[in-house]
Amino acid sequence: MTEEIISKFDYNAPIILTYFFICLIILIIDKLCKGKFSATFFTTYKNDTLLNPLTYFKLVTHSLGHTDWDHLYSNFIKILLIGPLIEEKYGSINLLIAMVLTSLIIGIVNRLLGKNGILGASGIAYMLIILSSFVNIENGKIPITLTLIILFFVVDEIIKLFRRKKDGISHLGHITGAICGVIFGILTINGLDFSVWLK
Repeated sequence: MTEEIISKFDYNAPIILTYFFICLIILIIDKLCKGKFSATFFTTYKNDTLLNPLTYFKLVTHSLGHTDWDHLYSNFIKILLIGPLIEEKYGSINLLIAMVLTSLIIGIVNRLLGKNGILGASGIAYMLIILSSFVNIENGKIPITLTLIILFFVVDEIIKLFRRKKDGISHLGHITGAICGVIFGILTINGLDFSVWLK
């Protein structure tokens, strides 16, 4: 009976679902460690020493850590809605490579231009939001939905980035993630397939 019930569920988006469960497990461990786990392994800081191997590790892994359940929820409500569509359209390998590259680029940009440490999947969420608008691009035409998403999400983040008020959110990470989404969208339209790197 239990096996029959389990068989009804479809692990329909392996990369997105695995990403969610990894982030969830990390958050649970972090709470058991009173915040020290994510602070040590999943937060990249501007002043991290280049002599520490963890510094380079965290340039990518920062997108796995979250401060609390609300932080995780706010990111993954977007990712779980959009991610499966992207994974189906572009393939699991392409999505995984795009996510890893986005995390790395956000980590590097934050180290060069940011003021605070960062963690969380919001940059990945913004990359997916923008990339989703490229799914239906045909005959070189720019969808109005893409234009509206850029106006609503990216312009708003740029405005918030230059406000003096501190809200604890990495708007620079959001903007960088969105730019990565535009770049990956353009590259995939022109036939780039990341999975060939692994062949």
